[in-house]
Amino acid sequence: MTARRRWLAAAGAAAAVALLAWWASAGDAAADAGAARPDAAPTLAGGAAPAASAMPPRGAQADRSAERALWRQRLQRARHTLDSYREATRYPHHSRPAAEHADQMRPNQPITEERPLREPGGPVVEGLILRTTQERVFVLGDESVLFTVAAVDGEGKPLPLQVPRAVAHEGPGGARPALDKPPAPTVPVAFTDDGRNGDVQAGDAVLSFRLQPARDGFAELDGVIRVELALQSGEHSGYAYFDVIHSPSAPATWGAGVREAVEAGSLNLYLPAQVLQPGRYVATGRIDDANGRPFALVSFNDELAAGPQQIRLQVFGKLLRDAQPEFPLTLRDVDAFLLKPDTFPDRALMPRRDGLVHRTRSYPLTAFSDAEWSSEERDRYLTEYTKDVNEAEDQMKELGSGP
Repeated sequence: MTARRRWLAAAGAAAAVALLAWWASAGDAAADAGAARPDAAPTLAGGAAPAASAMPPRGAQADRSAERALWRQRLQRARHTLDSYREATRYPHHSRPAAEHADQMRPNQPITEERPLREPGGPVVEGLILRTTQERVFVLGDESVLFTVAAVDGEGKPLPLQVPRAVAHEGPGGARPALDKPPAPTVPVAFTDDGRNGDVQAGDAVLSFRLQPARDGFAELDGVIRVELALQSGEHSGYAYFDVIHSPSAPATWGAGVREAVEAGSLNLYLPAQVLQPGRYVATGRIDDANGRPFALVSFNDELAAGPQQIRLQVFGKLLRDAQPEFPLTLRDVDAFLLKPDTFPDRALMPRRDGLVHRTRSYPLTAFSDAEWSSEERDRYLTEYTKDVNEAEDQMKELGSGP
């Protein structure tokens, strides 16, 4: 899911929750009003309606109180919806606080999983946990990815583990660039604990294997490479696998340097790129403050033509004014890809830019705008939610304060 879709989903979810709560409260209040104001009197024995003099007078005051309660609840819900939406969208989707995207701020950390070992076709082995790591999911060109596997008990203590057989082969959904290309091979691989080929420490009961698709027979594969392992720990056997998504070549390359500029009250960082395949590109960068604390997640999502282009990553002015980070800021860990809709894989990777990409100059906070983000869509929603608030306020005024 792109940054824009995540942002729209979050804002829409906040509004939807508020509206659902509004309708639920409105229904409860309406039911209370109906109970206070019955429209049909009970019949007497034999089915005849009671005489008019026997019916209780209509409770005008009770009616007004019930209606006032209904509109008071509607006003509360309308104000909550308006305030929630305004708060969620005061910054643009392409420049958000780091705290909202903690899972994306360290993209180069290995993916770690723990799960019980399961016998083939049998039950889970009690007290035996399989611990795996995978360096990354997406791999470009001659990049490599490191896998590790280990077995531990319930207290995290290492258990003996062997990998008697492991292979790498084309996984589900792979696509070769030409029909005359031979299918990707099935390649035997070795998970070892000897301190070589990516293994961090020999004899630590953690077995490792580094896959390099361009070297290991998958240079032309545009899709999934699956690494499958047969496992043995004492008398127990099991199975595990890893998937990576490989892009044979990059659709665009990065140029040198980063240009920064304060424009329209925001700090813009321009990354040069040479686009080989035109289309929609998505780029994401991480911003830290001068103390190394994650500050913002910035992104780009737009169409690019072939040739020299600039990918703009914006640090929004009001975000700077509100959070007041210490300058200079650092742009790091930028990744980007060409989006390929309705296909799998759905992206072609650009070379990742790990670590420090650019350090900004220092600026006074007054150099940036304190204005909230504005767009046609946001303005339209704010107008509609404000109308709901005004309508409820007008009804409350018409009904008076009440006893």
